[in-house]
Amino acid sequence: MNDRIKRVLSYAVILLLIAQVLLVLVSWLLSASMTEGVHSLLSSEGIRWFVGQYVNMLASPLLVWLLLLSMAFGCIRSCGLSESNSRRANPFFRYRELAALRLSAIIVILYVLLILSMTVIPHAVLLSATGSLLPSAFTRAIVPILSVGMILFSVTYGLSVGSFKSVHSIVNSLSNGIAWAAPLFVLYVLLLQFYESLKFVFL
Repeated sequence: MNDRIKRVLSYAVILLLIAQVLLVLVSWLLSASMTEGVHSLLSSEGIRWFVGQYVNMLASPLLVWLLLLSMAFGCIRSCGLSESNSRRANPFFRYRELAALRLSAIIVILYVLLILSMTVIPHAVLLSATGSLLPSAFTRAIVPILSVGMILFSVTYGLSVGSFKSVHSIVNSLSNGIAWAAPLFVLYVLLLQFYESLKFVFL
């Protein structure tokens, strides 16, 4: 993640922290003035809600999607697709990379066919109980399915060209993706915290 994006995310984090503090103060002032329908975050009820529901307010599908996509992105970044032009000028590496791309494409096609076999045929396992695609297990798992496909492609390519030399290097690429997306996780926590607090205060 480049420095410009990190700066923007840092400003967003600061703004969310300020907004959270202001929300706490506004909720207390409005509650003290007997404004109807407002709950104070500084009251005993508000403190119990914030502490007791903190984990639940953050445990959303969006967090899982962010985690999986960051892992997939880290794997793609480390698999060797973005190697320098000087390496690709070598005929041996060019042939090796083309063969790796073909093999990776075959793996992804097989993966897509597997997913299609569980969604498009009548009474497929990923369809809903009524046989519809929307909503269904497939639509609820579309982000994990895409993430696994991206990881399969990049791992196959990385092993074929030698970018991944061991299981450790593959696991390392997945964790590097999470490290790369770490500012997004901080932003997610503060954004969800502010959103849920806003709902508690005014709804």
